[in-house]
Amino acid sequence: MTQARTILVAEDEAAFSTMLEMLLSVDGYEVAKVADGREALAWLREHTPDLAILDVVMPHLSGIEVCSRMKRVRRLKEVPVIILTALRDHATRAQAREANADALVIKPLEGKDFRALVQRVLDGERQPF
Repeated sequence: MTQARTILVAEDEAAFSTMLEMLLSVDGYEVAKVADGREALAWLREHTPDLAILDVVMPHLSGIEVCSRMKRVRRLKEVPVIILTALRDHATRAQAREANADALVIKPLEGKDFRALVQRVLDGERQPF
């Protein structure tokens, strides 16, 4: 039996975090939830997820900053990252690209489409944005 893939979800809105957990657990993923960028980095010091889903606007550190820091650590640099944001501006997209994120999802998201995107990213596909 194979071990479930682990996905780190860093999202400060509790209801949205719970919704993501429910969506991901349907597909058998193990979900680790944290509420801000500092918690994400603390969790990453001890764990290596199969995927990180990071909200842009969070207390302490943005998801883009967490992504950037992950990509500079040998153990974490190959971990795919999906950036979540309600921001629709060009600067946010550019910052996510510069941080080497693998995909960007604009909130609100469509559950079925999001689950398919997670699978594609886990399969190694970068999603242009």
